[in-house]
Order: sequence, then C-alpha cells, then structure tokens
Amino acid sequence: MARAEHADAEFLEYVVKSLVDNPDAVKVDRKVDEMGVLLTLKVGPESMGQVIGRNGNTAKAIRTLLRVVGLKNSARVNLKIEEPEGGRGPRMERRTSVDEVVDDLRL
Repeated sequence: MARAEHADAEFLEYVVKSLVDNPDAVKVDRKVDEMGVLLTLKVGPESMGQVIGRNGNTAKAIRTLLRVVGLKNSARVNLKIEEPEGGRGPRMERRTSVDEVVDDLRL
C-alpha cells in the first residue's frame, strides 16, 4: 500500500527527469492535507523552460496526468513548480520611447 500511496510523486519524478537535461537536480516533495496531495517540484534554473514548456503547455500536460494518477488512487493531486534560487534570468525587454523608434526608422 505504501507504494500506491506515493505513486504520484514517483510518477512526477520519472516524467520530469525524462524531460530535463540535469535529472540530478530534480526534487519532489509530497504533502497531504485536507485539500488533497500537494507535490512541490524543484528543478535547476536551466531546466525551468523544459518543465514549463511553450505557453505552459508541458506543465499543463503534467498536471493533467497527475490528476489522472490521483483519480486512480482516490486523491486530488496538485502540482506546484518552485522557482529556482535567484529568480528568473535577466530579461531582454527594453522600453523605448516613440522618439527613439522614429529615429531608428529614419534613413
């Protein structure tokens, strides 16, 4: 019974380790409360994009699969993806004024 109890965490760990370039950095914490099971996923900063995917599609798919695993074990399973230490990487976004854009357009 203990194996079935942690099937959701084992499944998550297996899927994420298969997705990322650095599987040694994958950590899964499991907590149970009155709301159900909360799985907290920690990965290396270089792997965040691989776990989340374009427009969050990979993370949505993982959450859907975890709900199915939870239904098989009569539990509600939720996934929290923790942001790695140091936060997000530098952004390339630069705000420009209308005058700078017009100057760039002049030949």
